[in-house]
Amino acid sequence: MSLGEDGYDDEDHGLTRTRLPEGEGDPYGARRGRGARGGRAGFSSRNMITVVGVVVLLIAAIAFANRGGGSDSDDAEKSGDKVSSGATAPSGVKPVGGKTGGIASGFARTEQGAQSAAANFAVALGGDGMFKEESRHAIVDAIHTPEAARDLQGKLDKAYTADFFKNLGLNPDGSAPKGQTFVSRTVPVGTKTTAFSESEATVEVWCTGLVGLAGEGSTKPVAQTWFTIIQKLRWTNDDWKLVSSDQKQGPAPVSGDIRASSADEITNAVKGYGGFTYAR
Repeated sequence: MSLGEDGYDDEDHGLTRTRLPEGEGDPYGARRGRGARGGRAGFSSRNMITVVGVVVLLIAAIAFANRGGGSDSDDAEKSGDKVSSGATAPSGVKPVGGKTGGIASGFARTEQGAQSAAANFAVALGGDGMFKEESRHAIVDAIHTPEAARDLQGKLDKAYTADFFKNLGLNPDGSAPKGQTFVSRTVPVGTKTTAFSESEATVEVWCTGLVGLAGEGSTKPVAQTWFTIIQKLRWTNDDWKLVSSDQKQGPAPVSGDIRASSADEITNAVKGYGGFTYAR
């Protein structure tokens, strides 16, 4: 993987890749929005930058591990398949009823089914379950093809290290410090298909996310980030499964000038509002 001086890959069609953490340096480069100022005056801008980049890093770790793997029948320009330009909209089709490892499964072998699968996979990959080895292994096995899962497990275990957790303000085992709540939640905003056939699909999922530590004394307060996940899917064992994932930053809207909530308000919201597990 070739990285420029700023830590990003300069070659792959303009996609932004975030460097995996090394030591205690700041591997992130996202910008803080205006809405983050109210209740965070005591924290340095460097800490805010670190927080905002975390969700992107989660997917970047997967993209890093997947480079060079998977199928490359991917780009719409190469495949010749018709690109979907329609807006994400309710389809009238009932949601899938199956679950594998707690993640929705049994998607339709259609373009909408591929988009729905990709949105669900984005939620799983951007959640706090990826920070624990047992749950991470279950997530990876549930949503990837068997070949991709086998190749990915060991690489991700090497990416989620004690040093990585330390940079996020977590304990060496990935748990939150006493009295604090770790937040990592991804919310799909929209999806589009850039290539589709009955056997393979490439879907982009535009996401927003919350990430950081909620609680008094947190040096990494919860912040918002925006990113797009590019997922390559393959029809495997009567369902859509991931072959590889990639990511790029944005598109990001202008931040609203909204007072930042207190640590207690954020903690109560995270514990009181469950995340969505199904989109479309």
